[in-house]
Amino acid sequence: MRILDPHIHMTSRTTDDYEAMYAAGVRVVVEPAFWLGQPRTSVGSFCDYFDALLGWERFRAAQFGIRHHATIALNPKEANDPRCRAVLDEIPRYLLKDGVVAVGEVGYDSMTPAEDEVFAAQLQLALDADLPVLVHTPHRDKLAGTRRTLDVVRESGLPPERVLVDHLNETNVAMVRDAGCWAGFSIYPDTKMDEGRMVALLREHGTERMIVNSAADWGRSDPLKTARTGRAMLADGYTHGDVDQVLWRNPVAFYEQSGNLVLDPVPGFVPGEAASATFEGSSVLRGARV
Repeated sequence: MRILDPHIHMTSRTTDDYEAMYAAGVRVVVEPAFWLGQPRTSVGSFCDYFDALLGWERFRAAQFGIRHHATIALNPKEANDPRCRAVLDEIPRYLLKDGVVAVGEVGYDSMTPAEDEVFAAQLQLALDADLPVLVHTPHRDKLAGTRRTLDVVRESGLPPERVLVDHLNETNVAMVRDAGCWAGFSIYPDTKMDEGRMVALLREHGTERMIVNSAADWGRSDPLKTARTGRAMLADGYTHGDVDQVLWRNPVAFYEQSGNLVLDPVPGFVPGEAASATFEGSSVLRGARV
């Protein structure tokens, strides 16, 4: 089983998680920029965070044989904080950096006018940078939030095949697929979506444009939920080719639209050997525009 986890917050995970993920088949991850759990009070704190995603976390993942990429954006929750809005002026330069495969997470948290404005502005940044977009649907009023999300995407002129709408469930997957966007599902231990429900959705809607992630953020979560979903698919009668489509080929097809996705094995990595490279001397980072 080979896995590209298309939405996983590795900043919140340990090195043991990286080792377990590699053993389970994870070879590539995408980490979306998002809220860190408490308000950021300056643009500088965003820039430090973006730099860490594109530098330190990328290096840390490589020590365990995993290619790390990121998406960059002002997240929906902090779009409501006036202290954060100036980061929109900084984002374009980050979108040019190595390892950035989309603008995200963008979208809605509470569906406020401020979120409307920031969402539309960042879709324009994606158009300007020729990047796909990762969209966060709200945890509350999800159906209304998804409808509004798709309206804003249509208004932006961004092609729907360049949009991944995430955190979906049974109530909104059909409308996202009907709109031509990619459908994303975050698999959690006890919230949002689980493996059994995911397999049922695949039975109903097929495997095309369906993308599964573990999210694995700061709450109760599991960075192996992609692999567990794959095993649940096999137990339900899906083929290894079906699993490969959902866990590898689909997320690869979406993020390859950026032109920045790297799938080659990490050079010099030998499973089971302790990492010894220094951050400054890493061949993964040498020459990268970070």
